[in-house]
Amino acid sequence: MQQSIKRREFIRQSSLGALGLSLFPYLPRKIAPSDTLRVAHIGINGMGTAHLNWFANLPEVDVVGICDVDELHLSKGLAKARELQPGVKVQGYNDFRRVLEQKDIDVITCATPDHWHAQVAMLAFEAGKDVYGEKPLAYSVREGQQMLKSMEKHQRVFQLGTQIHATDNYHRVAELIQSGVIGDVKTVRLWKTGDTPALGRPVVQPVPQSLNWDMWLGPAPYVEYMPERCHFNFRYFLDYSGGMFQDFWCHIADVVWWAAKPQGLKSVKAEGEAPKNSIANVPEWINVDYEFENMNIHWTSTPPDVPGAKERNIGAYFEGSKGTLICDYNTREIRIDGEVMEDVTTVDQFIPRSPGHQQNFVDAVKNRTQPESNLAYAREMTLPMHLALISFRLGSRALEWNAKKEKFKGDREANDLLDRKARKEWNLV
Repeated sequence: MQQSIKRREFIRQSSLGALGLSLFPYLPRKIAPSDTLRVAHIGINGMGTAHLNWFANLPEVDVVGICDVDELHLSKGLAKARELQPGVKVQGYNDFRRVLEQKDIDVITCATPDHWHAQVAMLAFEAGKDVYGEKPLAYSVREGQQMLKSMEKHQRVFQLGTQIHATDNYHRVAELIQSGVIGDVKTVRLWKTGDTPALGRPVVQPVPQSLNWDMWLGPAPYVEYMPERCHFNFRYFLDYSGGMFQDFWCHIADVVWWAAKPQGLKSVKAEGEAPKNSIANVPEWINVDYEFENMNIHWTSTPPDVPGAKERNIGAYFEGSKGTLICDYNTREIRIDGEVMEDVTTVDQFIPRSPGHQQNFVDAVKNRTQPESNLAYAREMTLPMHLALISFRLGSRALEWNAKKEKFKGDREANDLLDRKARKEWNLV
């Protein structure tokens, strides 16, 4: 199997380059609302199985493709797809590029490890596919920039897999903060508790026959196989992800960017430690201070010393000039002048509620609009997470940021970490 299909060759082989363009984000209609969307899932273990379950249960969707580089995961996913949608023909693939060549596939979902997210999405855009991509958006700042340019160029639809965005609680928190009930928000505290597993010091092992290890690594640096680096554990290695911090940032920072709209990032400083006696090298714990033009944001790996935080293993605490609001995925609590309440009934509902995160994406694909967790929004929300990890990797260095140029000020070493050169044979875009 050839493993280095460059961009022009890919487009030529698939004959699915950019489709007709018009005003963005109102895109040219490709699929009539009455038609069934044909969806393929790329990366089927873990969250990929959740993708399969979600989309297979939408009445206007047929799951027609399952793709994974591990034959064991692939066979399991195919069996599950056939069980969920009896009578629908579903094809298996071990190379996502073969999926993108299929002219009758409208949409792909991507639940690969983080270091593959950007290339899969950009090649899908070029092939005329819309994308539901698992979080985080990309491996690096540069990849996020490239994804946005590619999506706009090819006039595609993208939804980030921040499923909690669709909850009524997040919608209501956004309404309450935007309505000004706690006044001007000048400080926000975010946190997520949890440990990095003790992976020890394992040794190199033979690659299982079922796994294409070279393709699993893809654009990441080549290393010899050991099961402790692979599949679920990818998130504990900086070559592929950023640990607990990267895994959960998008879910809880989402409500802050939606509700309070931080603007003009000026500086970032992260302190943390990697796990001891372990091959894992992501932060075991990380505390981050961000300075924006309109507010300060602080992330900690333990709950802050504020009312209601210790009862929540993840949360956001908004400090306003008139009061405070604390929330997690499903709950919220407002404190104003000593009064504690769950809601303020005088604030009307003004943000339309979601029909469901995946349904919101399907509706956007059919109507050629952008969904709630669209790529432009997701990129702004996830960019500060990447910058914190750069500060961590540079020994807790305080970094100044130029938000307009999206570069660090006067720090070449930090700017070099905004991107990573892919392995030559897997630099596909």
